[in-house]
Amino acid sequence: MASDKFTTKERKILSNHFSNTDKHVFALTTPRQVDRGALMSRYSRTAKSMRRIFLDEFLLDSQRGDKFYDKVLAEYGDDSVAELGGAQLAIEGLSNITVKTIQDRRIGLSYLEKSSRYVTWNKKDDNGKYLFYREPDIMASKYADTYVDSCNASFDTYSDAIEPMIYHIRQKYPKNIYTFKDSTDGTEKPYDRLKIESDIASADVIYNASTKAKALDILRGLLPAATLTNVGITGNGRAFEYLLAILGSSDLKEDQDIGCAIRAELEGTMGAFIKRTDGKYGSEMRTYLAGVQHLSTNVYLQNARKTNTSVKNNHTHHIKKGWRTDLIEYDTETNSINKIISSIIYESANGESYRDILRYVKGIPHTQKIKILQKFTHIRSNRRQKPPRAYESVQYTFDLCHNFGMFRDMHRHRMLTTHRQLLSTKHGYDIPPEVTQIGLDTAYKRTLDDARHAYEQISQTHPKQAQYVVNFAYNYPYTMRINLREL
Repeated sequence: MASDKFTTKERKILSNHFSNTDKHVFALTTPRQVDRGALMSRYSRTAKSMRRIFLDEFLLDSQRGDKFYDKVLAEYGDDSVAELGGAQLAIEGLSNITVKTIQDRRIGLSYLEKSSRYVTWNKKDDNGKYLFYREPDIMASKYADTYVDSCNASFDTYSDAIEPMIYHIRQKYPKNIYTFKDSTDGTEKPYDRLKIESDIASADVIYNASTKAKALDILRGLLPAATLTNVGITGNGRAFEYLLAILGSSDLKEDQDIGCAIRAELEGTMGAFIKRTDGKYGSEMRTYLAGVQHLSTNVYLQNARKTNTSVKNNHTHHIKKGWRTDLIEYDTETNSINKIISSIIYESANGESYRDILRYVKGIPHTQKIKILQKFTHIRSNRRQKPPRAYESVQYTFDLCHNFGMFRDMHRHRMLTTHRQLLSTKHGYDIPPEVTQIGLDTAYKRTLDDARHAYEQISQTHPKQAQYVVNFAYNYPYTMRINLREL
C-alpha cells in the first residue's frame, strides 16, 4: 500500500486525476497535459509523493503547470522536461518531399504513413484534379504549365497501368499455387482444397490484397514526389519543438506552411512544451539551422565539387547513373565478432572492465567464437525476437543510390543515420521487367523522360522546388549508417 494517508475528501478529488488513490502504481489522468508533465518533473525534485504534490501545489493553482514550464524551458533551458508531454498529430495532403523532411527526425517521433503499396494514388479532387502539390514558386513562374503537365502525365500513365498490371500479376502468380489456412484443422492447404466458404473468402481477400500490392509496388515509380500523402505522428514536446525549427528554417514554402500548421494545432494540446519556438531561442535556432545549410553549400562549392566532377586527360567525368550499393566503412569480421561477444559477456560480468573482457575474448579460438554467436542465433524463433543489444556495437556505413521509392522503405528504419542529397533526375532510372512484359515500357519511358526535361528546366532557377516533379523511379543517392542489430 502507498504510504500516503488521504482523507475521504482528498481521495474523491484524486480519483478525478489519477487511476487509483491507494496503489504504488498508478496512471496520471488529470486532463491537462501541461499539468501531467509538470507533475512528472516536480516529482523528481521532492520527497513528496506525486499525489501529495498535486494536492499541495497544483489543485488550487490552475496555472501551476504553465508557470512551471515557462520557468524550466524558457528561463532555465532544461530541455529534458519537454519530453514529458506528448501528442498524436495527423497531417493530410502533404507532399513526399515534406513528409521525408519530417521523417528525417528519428528521435522522439514515430510515424505511420499512407502506403504506396496498398492504396492506389490516382484519385482526383472535387474539381477533377490529381492530388499533387502545386508548388507556389513554380506555379508563379514561367514553368507552371510544364510542371502541371508533367505531373498530370505521370498520374495518367500510372492510372492507365493499374488494371493491366494487376491482371498480369494474377496471371503470373495464380492463387492455386499458394496455400491458405484451413479453419477445420489449422493446417495450410492449397486454395483448391479449401472447403469452408469463410476460408475461401478469407483466402480471396489475402490473395487479392497481396497481388494488388505487388502491382502497385511495381508502378509506384511513376508517381512524382509532389504526390500528396497522409502521415500520423506520435511524439514528445522536445522532438516536436526541434521539428518546428527544422521546418521553419527551410527554403521550401510547403515546409514552412506545414510547420506553422503543426504549431497552431499543438498550441491547443501542448502549447507550454513548444512555447519557445516563437520566442528568442526559437528564432535563434532557425537562424542557426539555416546557417548550417548555407555554410554546407558554400563548403561544397569551394571544395567538394572536385570529388564528383574532375578533368582528366581533357575528359570530364560526370555523375554516374544507375544503382549503387557500396559498403564503405566497417570493422573487420574479427573485430566485429570480438565486439559482439565482449558486449554479451560484459552485461553478465562480475565487475570486470570492458577493456579486460575484450582482451580475454581476443584470445578465444575462432571456432569457439562462432559457436557462441550461433547459440544466440538459434534461440530466436521469429523476426520479432530481436538480437541482443550487443549487436549494436558493430556499425556499417553504406553509400547507396537506388530509386526514391526504395529509399522511402529504407528511410523508415529507426536505428540508422542517413545523409541525403536533393532529389533529381541525374542518376537515371530503371524500368521494372513487368512493365515491359505488359507492353507499357514505351509509355513508362516517355513519362519519365518528360519529367526529366521538366526537372532540367525548372532546376535552372528553382533547384529545390524542382524536386517535386521527379518520379519515384529516379535513382537517389544517400548514405546510411546502421548497426548490425538493425540490419
